[in-house]
Amino acid sequence: MTKTRGMPALLAGCLVLAAGALPAAAQQYTLRLNHVHSPSEPYQQAFTNWAERVKERTDGNLVIEVFHSAQLGVEEDIIEQIRMGANVGQNTDAARLGNYVKEIAVVNGPYFVDTLEDAFRLSDLEIMKEWEERLAREAGIRIVCSDFVQGKRHFFTNRPVQAPADLSGQRIRTPPAPIWQESVRALGAQPTAMSYGDIYPGLQQRAVDGAELTFTNVVAGNFNEVLTHFSETGHILLKNYEIVSAQWFDSLPSDYQTALVEECRTAGQEVSRQLEEMAAADRQKLVDAGMTPAEDVDLEAFREAGLGAYEALGLTEARQAVLDELGR
Repeated sequence: MTKTRGMPALLAGCLVLAAGALPAAAQQYTLRLNHVHSPSEPYQQAFTNWAERVKERTDGNLVIEVFHSAQLGVEEDIIEQIRMGANVGQNTDAARLGNYVKEIAVVNGPYFVDTLEDAFRLSDLEIMKEWEERLAREAGIRIVCSDFVQGKRHFFTNRPVQAPADLSGQRIRTPPAPIWQESVRALGAQPTAMSYGDIYPGLQQRAVDGAELTFTNVVAGNFNEVLTHFSETGHILLKNYEIVSAQWFDSLPSDYQTALVEECRTAGQEVSRQLEEMAAADRQKLVDAGMTPAEDVDLEAFREAGLGAYEALGLTEARQAVLDELGR
């Protein structure tokens, strides 16, 4: 009897040992994503969608915490943290990434691409992939996706602008990156670097005379309260990049990397199409609020002037190389 009763105990002990030999639970990862948009803007919901889908695909082991309104700090500071390997992410643009790999900045240049379809296709071009790998290798910045497209940017001022000459002497707010500044300069204005959060008080205090933004930006920021006119130049189709530390990205399991990238692209393309549909309605909101659209805008003059930005930064060949591969 003793021997018979001992067998279950022995088996139980073996099971305990076997359980202890099983792999530990999957490691958990957290990404703290920073962006400048308000919680009421479509980007916030898009980032939340991205986070929810990634969490589901990784069984809750990869969590994206979304921080709106630049709660984690200004963009340039976050990018430096990314370069040092921190588990933070940032919604940014090609202009800022061009500070590290010069050629990437062409994406933020005047009249580079005109449609969402072309903007999405850029990610799949071999030349863009080469530049993105250099960015990861040389600057420690990994692009997760670049499918978040805010829409076309226009000039918002306090007087009519119909041609580049009408911008002469006007101080137009730009983000602090060379392609932004040279683009605005080439299009006729005096660029003034300023963070997004400082635009409203900057306009109030006359530190700047205007800004170049999307219709949705202006509605969300209530900039119509301090500006009276807009000119539909559509000079930049702003393509945003979601970036993380290359070191942090490489630490993720490969299936987590795939989930992060694929769901980023899906959420980005969804919100980009949503913003394109919203643009007309937001334009009308500004008109209803008293803003005056410029008539007979000379778009050909603006397009021609815009080429000067690429020349000034030595990006003419890079621009043409991308357009050639794009088939334009």
